[in-house]
Amino acid sequence: MGAQLRRDLDALTSAAADWSGLRVCVAGIGIAGFAAADALLSVGAEVLVIDSGDGDKQRQRATILEILGADVRLGSAESAPDDTDVYVVSPGIPPHAPVITSAMDRGIPLWGELEVAWRMRPAEGAAPWLCVTGTNGKTTTTLMLDAMLRAGGLESAAAGNVGASLIDAVRRTELQVIATEVSATQMPFVTSMQPESAACLNVAPDHVDFFGSMEAYVANKAAVYRHTRVAAVYNVQDPATEEMVREADVIEGCRAIGFTLGVPGLSMLGVVDDILVDRAFIAERQTSAQELCTVRDVPNSSPANVANALAAAALARSFGVTPGAIRSGLRSFTPAPHRVANVTEVGGVRYVDDSKATNTHAAQTSLRAFDPVVWIAGGQAKGQSFDELVSAVAGRLRGVVLLGVDRPVIRAALAAHAPDVPVVEIDRTDAEAMGEVVAAAAAMAQPGDTVLLAPGCASWDMFRDYGHRGDAFADAARALG
Repeated sequence: MGAQLRRDLDALTSAAADWSGLRVCVAGIGIAGFAAADALLSVGAEVLVIDSGDGDKQRQRATILEILGADVRLGSAESAPDDTDVYVVSPGIPPHAPVITSAMDRGIPLWGELEVAWRMRPAEGAAPWLCVTGTNGKTTTTLMLDAMLRAGGLESAAAGNVGASLIDAVRRTELQVIATEVSATQMPFVTSMQPESAACLNVAPDHVDFFGSMEAYVANKAAVYRHTRVAAVYNVQDPATEEMVREADVIEGCRAIGFTLGVPGLSMLGVVDDILVDRAFIAERQTSAQELCTVRDVPNSSPANVANALAAAALARSFGVTPGAIRSGLRSFTPAPHRVANVTEVGGVRYVDDSKATNTHAAQTSLRAFDPVVWIAGGQAKGQSFDELVSAVAGRLRGVVLLGVDRPVIRAALAAHAPDVPVVEIDRTDAEAMGEVVAAAAAMAQPGDTVLLAPGCASWDMFRDYGHRGDAFADAARALG
């Protein structure tokens, strides 16, 4: 069927619009796909859901959606039918996947998860979005932001790539604001979103295999600033994020706001004598700064976490949150699991779980916090090079234990840049191998050392996710004692 016979999508700007009879194909029945299908069914759309999987979770979700009126086809590799009005694609599907390129070739409009969520907001009183993206630190920053907003007396929720599904969150009419974590994989096929404010924390190689190039990855990160209304927040120490803001197509009047671990300039937040200060959202910013909190108020006050706190504070301040609420929010903040978490100490050796360090930038940040360190690394490298990482931390390494499918990539970097560091490889591919990994690391470690799980890689070759990997590490470390 030709594109001229498809529905006009321009009027579908809220849940109150006329969605009846809209023919939607949803690719994927995971968390995002299920939420999209459920929401679209609730407004009267005709929904077909396709998923190549046919496991227990898929069947459970399929049963619910079928009761609600969807046509669900599991174990199906087909693409959207030709008469589809809009094709909703889940974040885990690469933009170059055949099911997507086939739809594009046929002129079928595509929406990502964020596009569906934005169009599903209430027509009146919709909660604004404060968006956070970046290669590393976005979950911590989003949760810090949510804590600050709630400390300021606002009905807030953390959603998107963390916490609740964003599509579910926008349907909660009591919310006054949503702290929205945005992964680069959620940004393709998003055009309508208008964040109240947005931040990109940093940019480093990641998801290169998903996007096909570093340039495409960076472009998807930069898209978070598109149509931002109040504040576009960037990292002064990361020029790429400032360039993103310079090039962004923002709403007239949107301000560029920097955050820095140094003394802040005009329209920045920064640090002066271990005090986090604001020179952006005060009337006297030309000549003075507003104290927000001290470095000690930041949980696990490493430089990376102080930077996260500054970015969260910039977004919160752009929404009118007071300095007192910034401090209270940070003091009440509980870090998410598997992020530089102290697990145990055995024989004078500390065991630290940073399983969330799924790329080289995150692993390097984590490794720089410890010396000497026995490093546990490996998994799916996602097309990354480890040469720069190993060069930067070689002097800290007591030893390295490698696991996972892409351990040869890391082994080659170690041979080139840290040839004297002992390396043990564990070639088992089952999740129970973590016990052997931790035992090998313990044998290398000396009192005063840290055994650090900071894999620099994705976990799916051996574990369900990074949480499963971190739990396996913690269990094995505690078993040593």
